[in-house]
Amino acid sequence: MTKTTCAGVLTVAVPVTDQDRSKALWEQLGFTTHLDAELQPGFRWLELRAPGAETTLSFVRASEELPAGIDTGIRLATPDARAAHSTLAELGFTVGTLLEWETAPPMFAFRDPDGNRFYITQAD
Repeated sequence: MTKTTCAGVLTVAVPVTDQDRSKALWEQLGFTTHLDAELQPGFRWLELRAPGAETTLSFVRASEELPAGIDTGIRLATPDARAAHSTLAELGFTVGTLLEWETAPPMFAFRDPDGNRFYITQAD
């Protein structure tokens, strides 16, 4: 019998220089605030969640030990990659080329104002 050690992914931390800016931008993408609290003096924990998702994104203050501008590896799903591409560009994210291959769903990469890279793939 296998003993379960980890039962899921609760959150993924993303370092940012301005938590309020990140919160405002991601809320415009449909995310809602799950937790926004100062856990210790000077340490704010900010979690946002996509509609219907269980895993959250935690936007934590960047530091020397946790610099912003990383490739997060986070892949987000959208019902319409073309519309998401336009929306992100309008909101000021840096968006990459919308890839539309015959063998894969439409997808693209984008960067937030801190240079953190994310990916979006169209999912039915």
